[in-house]
Amino acid sequence: MSESETEQTGEHAARRTGQEKECRRCGRKQGLVGKYDIFLCRQCFREVARSMGFKKYR
Repeated sequence: MSESETEQTGEHAARRTGQEKECRRCGRKQGLVGKYDIFLCRQCFREVARSMGFKKYR
C-alpha cells in the first residue's frame, strides 16, 4: 500500500498518533474521551454528555 493510499484510509493517522481505539459514534480516532471507558471523541461527548448524566459547571 502506497503512502497516499494509507492516508486516505486513515491508517496513517492511527500510526502517527498511536491511537488504535475509535469513537463509538462517529469512528474518529483523535480527541477521544477514554475516562470511565466512554471512548467518544470530544465533539460527540459534548453532544451527549448531558443525556449521560454529566453536568456542566463553570
